[in-house]
Amino acid sequence: MMTLRVGGFTPLSTTDWPGMLAAVVFCQGCPWRCAYCHNPDLIPARSDTEIPWEDVLGFLHRRRGLLDGVVFSGGEPTLQAALPDAMREVRALGFRIGLHTGGMYPERLAAVLQWVDWVGMDVKSPFADYARITGAAGSGGRALAGLQRVLASGVDHEIRTTVHPALLDDAEVISLAGDLATRGVKHYVLQAFRTQGCRNEDLRQRATRDRPLQDVGGQVAALFEDFSVRA
Repeated sequence: MMTLRVGGFTPLSTTDWPGMLAAVVFCQGCPWRCAYCHNPDLIPARSDTEIPWEDVLGFLHRRRGLLDGVVFSGGEPTLQAALPDAMREVRALGFRIGLHTGGMYPERLAAVLQWVDWVGMDVKSPFADYARITGAAGSGGRALAGLQRVLASGVDHEIRTTVHPALLDDAEVISLAGDLATRGVKHYVLQAFRTQGCRNEDLRQRATRDRPLQDVGGQVAALFEDFSVRA
């Protein structure tokens, strides 16, 4: 059995899985290079500061009955072939399982959804314009395929978009929201870019919005059954 490469671990979070008390496992490695990434240390496939998976399991053993679930975040969790086994081990301890993903490995994503109780999927831009955000050719098609897997699965989920004013203007946000609603997205969140963790100084300096993101949200809220703005 392959061992999950863990780049970070949060013992308790109330924000990574809305409404749940969860530990968060940050999986090492991501194939995309989004300039606004707030976890850039997780992008390389390996790290000198990885946490042994056995230590994570030991902690979870001691927290049975105290936590609602465990979120696998990243990086990109579905990059790792060890993810399915890790999820099975966590579920065997009695925890519910959450997953953060960019959807870039749609077949791997579909394969693990059977063990997942909730998915938070990032949709970064209109799909035709994805490479401008991710730095990866063909990434929009892969993300769209991942989104379709999530929507078809019936697994509880939220779709969210991080909005940096220099990368997505208001018209693009509104257009993306309309496209997602047409594709069947019912639970959507707009997230304001935050400078914490971002190493791109240009984006950090240009993060101020001329118009509150809540105003943009007001134009698209009626498209979804559940909608919110995280400022």
